[in-house]
Amino acid sequence: MLPASLLGLVAIFLSSGAAAQSVSVLQSSLSAGGVSALYPTDKNFSTVTKAFNERFTIVPLAVAFPTNAQQVAAAVKAGTAQKMEVAARSGGHSYIANGFGRNGSLVIDLSKMKGISIRSSNNTALIETGNRLGDIALALNAAGRALPHGTCSYVGIGGHSGMGGFGFTSRAWGLTLDTIKSATVVLANGTIVTASNTSNTDIFWAIRGASPSIGIVTSIEVQTFPAPASATVFQYGWDSLTISAASNAISSFQTFAASNIPQEFGAELVFSAGPSTSHVALGLTGAYYGTGDYKTILAPYLNTLSAPSWSTISPGSYINSVSVLAGQPLNTSTAPEDPDTFYAKSLMTPSGSPMSAAAITAFVTYMTKQGFTFGQSWFVEVELYGGSNSAINKVALDATAFSKRDTLFTIQMYASSPSFAPPYPASGFTFLDGMASSIVSNSPSNWSYGYAVNSIHRVLTDVSFSAYLNYADDRLTNASTLYYGSHLPRLQSIKAAVDPQDTFRMPTGV
Repeated sequence: MLPASLLGLVAIFLSSGAAAQSVSVLQSSLSAGGVSALYPTDKNFSTVTKAFNERFTIVPLAVAFPTNAQQVAAAVKAGTAQKMEVAARSGGHSYIANGFGRNGSLVIDLSKMKGISIRSSNNTALIETGNRLGDIALALNAAGRALPHGTCSYVGIGGHSGMGGFGFTSRAWGLTLDTIKSATVVLANGTIVTASNTSNTDIFWAIRGASPSIGIVTSIEVQTFPAPASATVFQYGWDSLTISAASNAISSFQTFAASNIPQEFGAELVFSAGPSTSHVALGLTGAYYGTGDYKTILAPYLNTLSAPSWSTISPGSYINSVSVLAGQPLNTSTAPEDPDTFYAKSLMTPSGSPMSAAAITAFVTYMTKQGFTFGQSWFVEVELYGGSNSAINKVALDATAFSKRDTLFTIQMYASSPSFAPPYPASGFTFLDGMASSIVSNSPSNWSYGYAVNSIHRVLTDVSFSAYLNYADDRLTNASTLYYGSHLPRLQSIKAAVDPQDTFRMPTGV
């Protein structure tokens, strides 16, 4: 049963004549389509609607569990017949619980669609979108293949591949969405279409960067890569760096990224609160999938820093590197994922215009001072997207709907509640807004960055707006512009053609 705190919302739905009729008709329609579903009065409903980010509590009208594309289509038709909002849930790891839509929506949970078929004839794989990254990595590795993707095992492939898909192999292989060769998509009218470079080309373009707004992708055909013969994960830590030393770590990282580093090299800086004010902790995590010794590549950067407080080097197989970077089971059926209560922001810096010294110093100063007194768990990841030889930036900007192909760093700013459970304090929003603003307010007014914060007060001109949609921020006042950039007009046109009633909607959608 639902907790008492949610019973009031359920009562509102069921006491409304229109809602009651919708439930009755919806149950009948889903049953006729052979689709199983749970409703707010069912025993397990609160379990299946619990968001990964517990900052969100959403009560859908129903959660459907289709087992194939035809049942997904039947469920979509059942929802649209009642003029309901429909949301697809792949892994349920959305930062802002997009997979649950809004109160009263119909959720189409794809967790029963976990087929993976690997084709040795052309080294592609057909992956249903109910799969999670850890399970996909295991299945592909068993056939000697791999994909570029993120580190968290529990992330669903549907949203991950539909809006980006960055990981430590991305500088060599691109984003997850760059590997998609075709997809099966259920549109808002219940039509099932195949989208590729030769069929439904507008839809194919749009689902590689904005898929949740366009339709429900039930499977993707992807180009796989040979699993590297070996891999080394390296982790270095500095327990306490001064403002000057931490600023140097970022500026030197920019210089290092512009040098001729191989594409098989991936890395990120991870900042967290230091042991005292005006100090910050720093971690360097990375992986190398090429031949030779990674130390030779990394040495020019490490030589610009003080000796680390500690280091952990993990050589081994490719799948071992995936496991080490995940830090959790790759087989997601072995245990449920631990939830969190958090807020996150993102900012993408351009390859051709690195962060200025003033912006870096202001950013680090904020982390060392406000970060020390903040009183909640937080971290900042400075992820190396671009740099020399990056496959991400070699893809033409307009080849897919993904709107940022000139990125050097993607900076993720993340803060949890004090107990990692609700409620989330207002101070968390203020803290991260100020952190992002510390960079932008100290950068040139025409700096072409991708910015995802709505608390900046100065007027920005000649700015190319975009940010990483998989680090979604629900507090943006102009999310579509910020996330989709120059691709927004075309996406809006495609959206109007295939989903004129805005059946598939979300706060950060088209």
